[in-house]
Amino acid sequence: MLYPILRRELTRQGPRYMVQIGEKSTDYNADFRLFMTTRNAAPSIPPDISSHIAEVNFTITRDGLAGQLLGVALQAEKPELESRRTELLQNEEALKVQLAGLEDTLLQELADAEGDILENKTLLYSLNETKEKSGTITASLAEQEELQASLEAERDAYLPLANDGSTMFFVIQDLWKVNNMYQFSLAVFLRLFRQALAEADGGGGGGKHNADSATAVQVHVDVLTKDLQKLLFRYVSRSLLKADQLMFALHMVHGIRGDLFADREWELFTGQLVAMTSKEKLRDMPSWCDADRAGPFGLLQSTFPGLLSSLRLADNELWNTWAHSPTCERDFPREIAQNLSPFQQVLVTQAMRPDRLQSAMAQFAREALGMASITPEPVSLRRLVEQEASPGEPIMLVVTPGADPSAELEELAVAQVGRDGYHQVAMGQGQAELAMRLLRECARSGSWLCLKNVHLVIAWLPTLEKAMNELQPHANFRLWLTTEVHPRFPAMLLQSSLKVTYEAPPGLKKNLQRTLEGWSQSLGSGSPARAQALFCLAWFHAVLQERRLYIPQGWTKFYEFSSSDIRASAEVIGRVCGGARSGSNRVAWEHVYGLLENAIYGGRVDNRFDMRVLRSYLRQFFNDDVLTALGGGGGSRSSKQRRLPGNLVLPTSAHYKDYAEVVDSLPDTDKPTLFGLPPNIERSVQRVTSAAIIAQLKVLQLSASIAEKFDRERWSSQLSPILMAWKKLNQGTDILAQAKAELARGKSHANLNGGGGGDDDPVAAFVALERTDALALVKLVHGSLSAISKVIRGQGLLTPQIQSDATALLQHQVPRVWERQWAGPEDPLLWIKSLVAKTTALGNWVDAQRSGALMSSPVDLADLFHPDSFLNALHQKTARAAKCSMDELRIACSWGRSLQGAGGVTIKVAGLQLEGCHFDGANLSETVADAPVVSEVPPVRIGFVKRADALPADGGGTLLLPLYYTADRDRLVTTLDVPCGSDSERWVLSGAALFLNDA
Repeated sequence: MLYPILRRELTRQGPRYMVQIGEKSTDYNADFRLFMTTRNAAPSIPPDISSHIAEVNFTITRDGLAGQLLGVALQAEKPELESRRTELLQNEEALKVQLAGLEDTLLQELADAEGDILENKTLLYSLNETKEKSGTITASLAEQEELQASLEAERDAYLPLANDGSTMFFVIQDLWKVNNMYQFSLAVFLRLFRQALAEADGGGGGGKHNADSATAVQVHVDVLTKDLQKLLFRYVSRSLLKADQLMFALHMVHGIRGDLFADREWELFTGQLVAMTSKEKLRDMPSWCDADRAGPFGLLQSTFPGLLSSLRLADNELWNTWAHSPTCERDFPREIAQNLSPFQQVLVTQAMRPDRLQSAMAQFAREALGMASITPEPVSLRRLVEQEASPGEPIMLVVTPGADPSAELEELAVAQVGRDGYHQVAMGQGQAELAMRLLRECARSGSWLCLKNVHLVIAWLPTLEKAMNELQPHANFRLWLTTEVHPRFPAMLLQSSLKVTYEAPPGLKKNLQRTLEGWSQSLGSGSPARAQALFCLAWFHAVLQERRLYIPQGWTKFYEFSSSDIRASAEVIGRVCGGARSGSNRVAWEHVYGLLENAIYGGRVDNRFDMRVLRSYLRQFFNDDVLTALGGGGGSRSSKQRRLPGNLVLPTSAHYKDYAEVVDSLPDTDKPTLFGLPPNIERSVQRVTSAAIIAQLKVLQLSASIAEKFDRERWSSQLSPILMAWKKLNQGTDILAQAKAELARGKSHANLNGGGGGDDDPVAAFVALERTDALALVKLVHGSLSAISKVIRGQGLLTPQIQSDATALLQHQVPRVWERQWAGPEDPLLWIKSLVAKTTALGNWVDAQRSGALMSSPVDLADLFHPDSFLNALHQKTARAAKCSMDELRIACSWGRSLQGAGGVTIKVAGLQLEGCHFDGANLSETVADAPVVSEVPPVRIGFVKRADALPADGGGTLLLPLYYTADRDRLVTTLDVPCGSDSERWVLSGAALFLNDA
C-alpha cells in the first residue's frame, strides 16, 4: 500500500498532485515526509524498495550499551557519585555561562566607552571587577575539573563491569544464527544486570560499603562480573536445546575470555586453517596415534611447531596411558600439562584423541566459566511463576517431540488459580478468534491462559504480540505458550517472552515410562499375549527412537518416529493378538512385519541399510520365542525362549503394574549393547557431536547481514584465510602450471591415455577425463579466488559472478559454480584442500596408467572425485574383455583368495576403513570399548564376475556392507560382500559400514 508513496508515483490533475493509496487517490503535498520505525533490529526490506528508503540504524552499539550499563551500575552501587557528577556538570555549565556573560559585558562596555578609556574611571573599575570575577570563575572551573577527574576515576572503576556486560549481551545476540528461537531482548538483559547488582548488594558486599579502598572496589567489580556471567548463562542455557548448551558455553568463553586463547588457536580449533602435510613431516607422527589422525596432526604441526616439539610425543612411555585413557582430558602427563594452557590441551585432544573432544571442551568451558556444571538446573514451573514471570511477559515453553508439559502446567495452575481460572486452547485452524477472546477475558480477570502448539499459526503470532502490547493485564494474569522450534517464528515475540526449553528425558527407561503411562488403562484389557506384544512394541519403538542418538552409525539420518507410529502399530498388534491364547493360536507375525516394515515405521526410512536394521529389530522383538504367554507351558521358559536385550524377562500377566515394575528396574543410562551397537560407539558419538558443535561455532562468526554490497575491509579480513590457504596449498606443487599449460594446449583425453590400453580402454579414458576435469576445476577455483583478490586490492572490477562467489565464501559455503563441478565437503577450506590433494594424487594415477601399472598395483579410491564412475569404467572394461553385456556381471570382492574376474580384469583397492566392528581379512569381530572408532581394512581385490558364477564365502556366510564416500554416510559408492561368519544380524545392528579414507 505504501509503494506508490515511497516510489513517488504521482499523477497530476491540474495544479494538484495525486497519489494512489489503496483504492483512493489522495492529494500529495511536496513537503510530505514519511518516518517509519520498527522494534525489529533486522527488518526484511524487499530489494525493489530498499533504494527508496533512507535507513537509519538506531540499534544499540557496544560502546553505547557500555555507557548505559555504567550508568545503571553507578545508580545501584554509588548513587551519590552519579548525583555529585550531575551537580558538578551543572555547576560547570553555570560558571561557563557566567564567564561568557562577563566577556560579553566587557566587550559591550568597551564598545560603549567614549573619549579616552584610560581616563574613564567607571570603565576601569568595571574592567578590574570583571577581571577579578573572571579569575575567580577560572579558578572555580579548574577546581571543578579536578573534582570531575576524581569522580571520573571512581566511575571508571566500574567501567570493566560495563564493558564485560556489553560483550555478554552481544555474545547472546549471535545465537539466533544457530537457531531462530534463540533471541533475547535488551530489556531482558538489563533486568538480569540489575538483578546481579541487587543480589550482590543484598549479600553485604556492595561497593558502597567499601568505597575507601580501590582494591576492594576492584574485587567487588570482579565478583559482580562473575555473578552476572553465571546469571546470564543460567538464564540463556535453559532456553537452549541440550545439544546446543555446550556450544553456547564455548561461544561465551571465547567472547568474554579472550585472554585464554593465543593467536590462531581459535582459528585452528574451528577449522579456519588448512595445510598440506608432506610425508616427511608425518614421519614425526607418534606410533601410538591412530592412522586417521595424520591430517589433524600435520595441521597442528605446521601451525604450532613449537607447541608440538614441547609435547615430546615420541616418548611412548610418557603418552601411552593418555593414549588409551577413557578420560584422557584429565590424564595429561603432569610434566606436559603444566606447560600447556587449558585450551592448548583441548587442541591436542582434538588432533590426537577426537573421541574425547566433547568431554575436553566441556571441561574447558566449566573451568573457564568457573562453574561446576554447564547443564542448567531442572526447570521448575512453580519457581518461574513465583520468582520471574510477570503479567505482561508470556512464558514460552519450547518443546521437543515426546515432551508434553501440559499435565505439570495444569497441576500448577489448579494450585495457583484454581481449575476455573485456567484455560487452554490447542491452536490450529479456526482457533485464533477464540484465543484472542480468551486472552482479553483472562487478562481482565487475572486467570491463566495456555495456547498450545502456536508454531502451527505462525502468521497469526504478530497479531498476538500486538495484542499483548495493548493489554493492561491483571497482576495475576499469566500467558503460557507451547511451541516447537520454527525457523520463521516472529523475533519480537521471542524477545519479549520468558523462554524455557522442555525436552523429553533421553533413555530407554524414560521412553518406556512415557509409553506405558499412555496405556495404563488399555494394557490390561486383553490377553497376556497381547500385553506382552504391546510391551515388545513399546520396547521396539523406544529402541528406534533412542538409536537416533548415534547418528550416523545408529541411523544414517534422523527419522521422525513419532507417537502416531506407535498408536497405529498398537492397533495392528491388538488385532493380530486378539485371537491368540496361551497354548492355542499363534500370532500372525507376518502381518505385523509387513505393516510395520512397509507402511508404518518403514514408510519413514529411505536408506536400504537402515531398512535392514529395522527389519532385524522386527524379527528380534516380534516372534513366538519372546512371548512367554504363547505356548510357554504356564509361563515356564522353553528351550527356545529368548529374552529381550538386557536379559529382560517379560511378565506373564496382563497387569499394568507388572510391566511398570519391569521398566522401573531398568538402569537410567543405556549401554550401547542394548541397541546392538558396539561398545566403542561412545567414542564415535563424541567425534560426531564435537564436529557439530565446531560447525555451529563457525556459523556464529558469520556476519549477521549477507554480503549484498561490497565492503573492502570486511572482504579483506574475512576472505584472507581462504585466499592464503589456497596460496599455501599450491606452494611446492605444479598443478596450477599443469592446469594452465595442458588446458591451454587443449589436450584431448586420448593424449593423456598413454600406453595403458588404447583409446578403447574405459579405465584409461576415465583416468584421463578425471585428471582433465580436476585441472579444469583447479583453474576455475584459481580464477575465482584471483578475481576476488584483485577486487579487494582495487585492481579489478566487481562482477555479479565475483559477488556471488565472495558472498558464498563469506557465509562459509562453497560457491555454486564450484559445487556444480564437484560436490565435496561443505566447508570451503576443506573443499579446496581436498581438491588439491585429489588433483595431485590423480597425477600419480595418470603416470601409473601410462606405464601400465595401474591395474596391478593397489589404488586408493579416495584419490578420485568420482570413485563410483571408476567402478563403472572397470565394469565396462570387464564386459568388453569377457565379451558379454554389463547386466550379466555383478561386483565381487575377495580378501583371502585370488579373485578371477570375468575376462581376467580385477583391481586391488587399499585404504578402505570400517566402522562398527573389526575385520582382519577373514572374519568380522567385535570391537572393544577402547578400540579406535574406525579401523583399516586389508587391501581387497575387486572385480566383476558373471551372475551365474557362485562365489564361495571366505569363511562361512557373508554380509553385504555399504561403501560410503565418507563417515557421514550420505553418499553410497557401492556394496561389498564381507565374510562375517554365521551371525550376520549382529553386524547389521552394529551399524557396520565401509567408507573411503578421505581424511
